[in-house]
Amino acid sequence: MQKSNRTISWGTAIAYFAFSLVINSMGNVLTIATSQKIHPAFLGSAYWTAAENGWNMSFMGNTASGLSWVFFIVGVLIAILNMILDRKLNWWKFFGNIAFMVPFSLLINVFSNWFNSIMPEAHGLGMVIFYVFLNFLGVSLIAVAISIYQRANVVLHPADDLMQILRFKYFKGNAGVAMWFSYIPPTIIGVVALIALPNFSNYGLGTIFAFLFQGSITGWGDKHIFPKLKHQGISASTEV
Repeated sequence: MQKSNRTISWGTAIAYFAFSLVINSMGNVLTIATSQKIHPAFLGSAYWTAAENGWNMSFMGNTASGLSWVFFIVGVLIAILNMILDRKLNWWKFFGNIAFMVPFSLLINVFSNWFNSIMPEAHGLGMVIFYVFLNFLGVSLIAVAISIYQRANVVLHPADDLMQILRFKYFKGNAGVAMWFSYIPPTIIGVVALIALPNFSNYGLGTIFAFLFQGSITGWGDKHIFPKLKHQGISASTEV
């Protein structure tokens, strides 16, 4: 396939990537923290985040470090799955996926400790509404971050790489079908976690919001967040 040229330097691309990594980590933890501060729980978090935090609650003691390890280990497993589905040993992409997970997992730990220390339990309708807003903001931050680092194209989160492989290698560019199939791994993780500990606090209104709107917010981000940043060095046929 013909590759598009890079119109920005590697230094600039890495700067965009670093910025998007921070807001992605912040958004993920924000969805978790807000969903756990409202009782009874009804918010939940983004789909992948909900499943991984469910595993943390069921098997890792519901700690910040446990959540960080779950994010990292799941990322490694999905990176391996990506190579299997791609039908080739692309070690550069594999280690790129892993490289993404190391600072991402560390930032998850940092933001988890920070938000849990400064956010009180929700009491009263006003605080509940504010936390719902923060939860939706967290989902939006994740979507915008994906938009930025996909365009910078330094390395990708394994889950985003999975969706891209499914979309263009197996489903003829159909993003909707690819999205559904990319949700199989977190669905398995979430079901096992719920069997071990039937706690549905990670699933709710925020999960539905993420499912319905995260993709469209990413598309909006492509046009409105750093609009001069174009997709760098990707196959022309995948630049949608």
